[in-house]
Amino acid sequence: MVLTAVDLTPRIGSEIKVDLDTLLSGAVAGEVRDLLTRRGVLIARDLEMTDDQQRTFIKTLGDLRLGTVKKEGDEGLMKVTFDEKENPEYAKFFFGSLLWHMDGTYEEVPPFATVLRPKVLHTRGGDTEFVNTYAAYNDLPEDEKPWLDTLTVVHTMQAALFPAKPNCSPEEFALWCTYPERSHPLVWRHRSGRKSLALSTSGSHVVGMDPTESHDLLQRLMIHTTQEKYLYRHAWRMNDLLMWDNTGTMHRARPFDTESGRMLARFTLNGEEPITAV
Repeated sequence: MVLTAVDLTPRIGSEIKVDLDTLLSGAVAGEVRDLLTRRGVLIARDLEMTDDQQRTFIKTLGDLRLGTVKKEGDEGLMKVTFDEKENPEYAKFFFGSLLWHMDGTYEEVPPFATVLRPKVLHTRGGDTEFVNTYAAYNDLPEDEKPWLDTLTVVHTMQAALFPAKPNCSPEEFALWCTYPERSHPLVWRHRSGRKSLALSTSGSHVVGMDPTESHDLLQRLMIHTTQEKYLYRHAWRMNDLLMWDNTGTMHRARPFDTESGRMLARFTLNGEEPITAV
C-alpha cells in the first residue's frame, strides 16, 4: 500500500493512510519524515499496535530517546498519565501539559519528534491541540521580523508550571527552581532555512528587555500563535497513532478528569539540531 495523506486543516495536520506492516518496515520512513516536517502533525487511525511495534516504528524515523529504563521492554517508553503508580517520576509534573509548550526547552537540543498511542481514554475531554509555529512566524509583519530574530528568551521550569498551579506549596516551587535555566533564540532558524517561533509557556522573559515589555511581547506572540488558523485539535480514539514535529509546533492537552486513568504510550526521538538564530 502506498502512503497517502489528507490535510486536516489548511495550515497543520494530515491524516495518513498506510498499513501497519509498511510502517514497521521503514519503507515509507522518508516520506513520513518529510510530511511530518511540512505538516507538523500526522495521524493514522485504526492501527492495532503494541508498545514494541510503536517503538519499532519510531526508530525508523530517527534516534530513539531512551530516558530512564525502569525494566526490560520499557526502553524509550513513557506512560503519559496522572497515575503516580504508573509514572512515579513525572506524573506530578503533567499538569503543566495543559498549557501551550514545546518539549525540551531546558535542553540545548530539543527533541525532534514524538509518537503517541492511547492505552486508556476518558469518555469526556482530554483532546490534544497543536499549533504550527512555522506558519505563525511567517505571518508576522515583515518589518517586525528582523527585530524578533535578534531576541533571546530565558526558559525556566517555574515559568512553565506556576501558571498551571498558582496555589503550589513553597516546597513544590522550590523543587521547580532546582531545574536549570536555558536561553534560546526566540526565532529558530532551522538548518533547512525555514524559521519558526521557539515559543513555550516556559519562556520566562526576554534577555535585556524591560520586564513589562517582555511580558507583553511574549503574551502577544502566544496569542498570535495559538489562533484557530494555526491549530489542529485531535479527538482521541483507540488505535490512533499520532506523531508531531516538536521543532515546529507547540501542543497542549485539553482538561479532563485526572482520576479517569487516561494514559498514552509515548516514544520520543532525540533532537537533531540546536535552536539557533543564524
